[in-house]
Amino acid sequence: MKVTVVGAGNVGATCADVLAYREVVNEIVLVDIKEGLAEGKALDIWQKAPIDVYDSRTIGVTNDYSRTAGSDIVVITSGLPRKPGMTRDDLIATNAGIVKSVTEQVVAYSPNAIIIVVSNPLDVMTYVAAVVSKAPRTRVMGMAGILDTARYRAFLASELNVSPKEIQAMLLGGHGDTMVPLPRYTTVSGIPVTELIAKDKLDAIVNRTINGGGELVKLMGTSAWYAPGSAAAQMVEAIAKDQRRVVPVCIGLDGEYGIKDCYLGVPVILGKNGIEKVIELQLNDEEKTLLEISRGKVKEVMDVYDNMPK
Repeated sequence: MKVTVVGAGNVGATCADVLAYREVVNEIVLVDIKEGLAEGKALDIWQKAPIDVYDSRTIGVTNDYSRTAGSDIVVITSGLPRKPGMTRDDLIATNAGIVKSVTEQVVAYSPNAIIIVVSNPLDVMTYVAAVVSKAPRTRVMGMAGILDTARYRAFLASELNVSPKEIQAMLLGGHGDTMVPLPRYTTVSGIPVTELIAKDKLDAIVNRTINGGGELVKLMGTSAWYAPGSAAAQMVEAIAKDQRRVVPVCIGLDGEYGIKDCYLGVPVILGKNGIEKVIELQLNDEEKTLLEISRGKVKEVMDVYDNMPK
């Protein structure tokens, strides 16, 4: 099986490294527009194969999409990273052009590939890739929910002083300020989290999760990469190994949750065909209201893209 990762920056290189280390696929192609960057990072990852003991081959190329031909899965990480003071929405004009160009070249050489979008603003860039690729909605998805739930679970693990392995969580909505964490669906080894932590502390953790990306931008001066890269790799692994994992991803909704023609994060079953099934949770009134707010915010940015000169 062959996977292409477009963008050899921090997120893309981390994704490729995790895929190689876990031996998820036979061949991983890194593509970047900067001369030598993808080649160098791919070579570095391959040179540690004897140390970490894996066989997955990593190949780097500069803007040569012919080398990606026949990819089963393509991860798009290309785009301008966030800087302090920027919102994800500020990135739309530049990154929409980049994602459009990348998607056109990807589908020219791998028309049947499953596409995973990581570029920000995530929900709208997934929409761009879907429009350009004309692929079924089950084969174009955005990576956000896995990252956001990971942050949520990590914060809970720290507060409760337990292993993050014991924490299961779910969230909905857009990636960023309008995501909808669901404490009602959060458990610690099967125990509802609300029985283990006070409401004010849980509310604070939810708020920190919502602002998790911004917190890292403030600390480092740029976007995160270890967790996002690993989250994208987990999606690739679920598809490549037909794991049928239940995870939140961004997909174009077609009536689920009463929403059509909007790209939002929802729980799905992820397997060899991409999104095998969208899972529709029974939301209470408060959760429905928050999801509707999130839908409205995402749709606003989708409309910005729709009204841009093409």
